[in-house]
Amino acid sequence: MDFLILFLLYMLLVLLSIPFVCFYSGRKQSFPSRLATSVTKVFSYVIPSRVQGAVQRVLRRLFHSRNCLFMVLHLVLEALVYGEFSWEVFGYCQELQFSTLFLLFPYFLLTVNVGFFILCSRTNPGTITKSNQALFLHVYAYDGVMFEKGVECSTCKVRKPARSKHCGVCNSCVHRFDHHCVWVNNCIGAFNIRHFLVYLLTLTSMAASIAVLTATFLIQVVILSNMMLGHYTDDQGQEHPVDAFFVIQHLFLTFPRVVFMLGFVTVLSIVLGSYLCFALYLILTNQTSNEWFKSTKYQCSCSEPYSRHGGYKNIYSRGVWGNITEIVTPLMSPEKKKR
Repeated sequence: MDFLILFLLYMLLVLLSIPFVCFYSGRKQSFPSRLATSVTKVFSYVIPSRVQGAVQRVLRRLFHSRNCLFMVLHLVLEALVYGEFSWEVFGYCQELQFSTLFLLFPYFLLTVNVGFFILCSRTNPGTITKSNQALFLHVYAYDGVMFEKGVECSTCKVRKPARSKHCGVCNSCVHRFDHHCVWVNNCIGAFNIRHFLVYLLTLTSMAASIAVLTATFLIQVVILSNMMLGHYTDDQGQEHPVDAFFVIQHLFLTFPRVVFMLGFVTVLSIVLGSYLCFALYLILTNQTSNEWFKSTKYQCSCSEPYSRHGGYKNIYSRGVWGNITEIVTPLMSPEKKKR
């Protein structure tokens, strides 16, 4: 098969992988859900209504209720990447006498990541019920714009504390709600946000370290083979000096799985790194994803929390150190209160 076709297929696979690694949450409808809805509308013209109903029920269960599909996908992707890294790149790097500590670093990150993945998925994010709602009502002040006093959740029938939100997927109100993460199959709230940040940091570092090791290995292959000093003959029999395109083609055809993995973890590093920077910005300014998305509806026009024109100003920031401390040690824990 012609290299150009192989390369285009490779790029298509990498681009298709992006929606599966993006952390689109905090919106009412996630990117995969919107994509599925659009596809359903397109096929609605040719698919029988009975089949459409069955598809909609499957999509509703997939994207609007708790399920383990994305958790399984998460683990499968990790297994594929680490399997390929261990099968080919690790052995080649050992032959090239790479530092053992450098080679083992991704495995250390994997161990830490799995631990915090479990913590994120199993820790109660701060579910509000009728029996514990009094513990949350006075933790944060109501700003009168985004969070108003005396509002009751129409679904849970509990008074809504400031900074809380009802999660339609988990079907419960969550204290200091940030977003619902399909990859850990749990909401991210006051009591597991710190676990989520370490999970996200290690996941980003895993992808970046494997990308660096793999790229370094391929560069070493090119350098040691003196490939850039050679020439190649094209289909017309003309001789040309080796250029970057030829090197990429040679590496792709020689190590197709390694190059595909490199493309995937590179994209993953960029996406996760961007999301990590956004998450850190929210932490330093004491905002949640939910509040950040909502705040775009308001324009701050004065120094007060709200104005006649609907302006909004974040009243929850306590300074950089205070904001970090609030994440590490939440302002209130139901378990501690009960004691």
